[in-house]
Amino acid sequence: MHSDSPAAPDYASLRGNVSFLGRLLGETIAAAEGEEFLALIERIRVLSRSARQGDSAAREALLALLGELDNEQLVPVARAFSQFLNLANIADQHNNVSREMSELLSASHHLGASLAELAREGVSSEQIVQTIAQLRIELVLTAHPTEITRRTVIHKHSEIGRCLSQLELAGLTAQEREQLHTRLRELLAQLWYGDDFRVERPTPVDEAKWGFAVVEESLWRAVPRFLRRLDKALYDSCGVHLPLDAAPVSFVSWMGADRDGNPNVTARVTRQVMLLSRWQAVQLYLEDVTHLVEELSMLGCNARLRELAGDAHEPYRAVLRGVREGLRRTRESIERELDGHRPVGEGLLHSRDQLWEPLHACYQSLLDCGMQIIANGALLDLLRKVRCFGVHLVRHDIRQDSARHTAALSELTTWLGLGDYAAWDEAARQAFLVAELAARRPLIPRQWTPGDETREVLDTCAVAAAQPAAALGAYVISMARQPSDVLAVHLLLKESGCVHPLPVAPLFETLDDLSRAREVIASLLTHRWYRGHIDGRLMVMIGYSDSAKDAGVLAAAWAQYQAQEDLLQLCDEHDIRLTLFHGGGGTIGRGGAPAREAL
Repeated sequence: MHSDSPAAPDYASLRGNVSFLGRLLGETIAAAEGEEFLALIERIRVLSRSARQGDSAAREALLALLGELDNEQLVPVARAFSQFLNLANIADQHNNVSREMSELLSASHHLGASLAELAREGVSSEQIVQTIAQLRIELVLTAHPTEITRRTVIHKHSEIGRCLSQLELAGLTAQEREQLHTRLRELLAQLWYGDDFRVERPTPVDEAKWGFAVVEESLWRAVPRFLRRLDKALYDSCGVHLPLDAAPVSFVSWMGADRDGNPNVTARVTRQVMLLSRWQAVQLYLEDVTHLVEELSMLGCNARLRELAGDAHEPYRAVLRGVREGLRRTRESIERELDGHRPVGEGLLHSRDQLWEPLHACYQSLLDCGMQIIANGALLDLLRKVRCFGVHLVRHDIRQDSARHTAALSELTTWLGLGDYAAWDEAARQAFLVAELAARRPLIPRQWTPGDETREVLDTCAVAAAQPAAALGAYVISMARQPSDVLAVHLLLKESGCVHPLPVAPLFETLDDLSRAREVIASLLTHRWYRGHIDGRLMVMIGYSDSAKDAGVLAAAWAQYQAQEDLLQLCDEHDIRLTLFHGGGGTIGRGGAPAREAL
């Protein structure tokens, strides 16, 4: 019988893993620092445990022992306990993952149960399929410059967790088990002899590379696996497969584009990060396409693929080799741009369709020729990656504080002799902005030389204008409080030559801002230019951390909920499709919780 109740924690297994890793760490420390130092660590551990249990004599002995240590001794002592606590956390995480694995492996069951519940409530299969096909859930990758743990340390911690998982596999031989023990000893030695923390703060480009590594090492494989489970649940419940071009989940990044969160982010950095994003996407596609070239050696094909392949004996390989060559040329061109040269070459990949069309032709040909089992293998996964990741890997959100836009416009209007924009009231600002947005002539004169901060704002808008729409997510405005904050960004983008409708999302952060969210958006919708520009689509970001700091977790949660309800009602009244951007993080204060509960 299936039960939805969570499995009971296996504390015996957890204690065993903590003890096992602690013993291996002790061996590592003894080999590196000597048995005498290990004995000191053990003495401190025993006294600490007794002191925590109320033994006053042990507490005094512990304080005396620690007081005798000089700084050179204290550093390795602190590292030893820090590393042990890290290992205990790894064992705890592994225990939690093992306990929840049955739920993860039965994701199709839970998806199916959700779909069955919808059917019981009278939702038709057609509505379910259509809704899922139209889902647009964007997961946003962010980084904070305060993160000090090195990526190599995080990788080693992940490897330790992987070894613990493998040690639980049934049927391991004694040799295989010993190999895993040796690997764990190797990893612990690497941690002990290495540096735990960054000596220098990572640059925004370093942060972006970390984000791309997350995609490469995890999300690149996880997305097609999830979509296979969703497809199975949909077929079991509704008798219909997930549409091939459906992309219910995609990814956005703030790394290298969030200048409000990291003042070291500049327009130049953002442009470089966007190029690196494209390079990483091309590299991942190259690996997958090369694998398909090796696999798809079949001869039979339909007329469309024959047209693409010419008289090639192995048509699938011929078409895929062409795709691979285009990817290689694109990679070389991006590398030239990263080195500061102009991109060169023909047949470069600029859009998702350029990848999709030849791959889909191969897929359709396999189906037409009765080779469904092959079509629905690695090729299907690659097609779904193309829909999810595009040719840019992730889309990039640009974020800037509203005060920077106000200052830029103030400098401009003062130079033009129009007065100080920052000193105008809200009505005057809106009147000016709407008039300039509707004007056909440019506002910014060529002979104007702005200050450095204003130049940076304009350069950022120019970078956004130069990117294809598929490379960008939204322009997020921190501390958005008035309709003019949104209109100001639209004007700056217009003056920078942005021709595609980049969503401009106000971020309502404080309790007062959240309570006024409906009023601000309602005011924007009174402007004909704005309604025409957004074309029935609107994005609003809901702040979690600042509102929690401002009013407390409970009051902030209610304000966030009420703001969302108000905005949904307003957008329904105006027939506008609203996208809610939840600015939640991992901690409670940042809205952290299981997603289904937090949202």
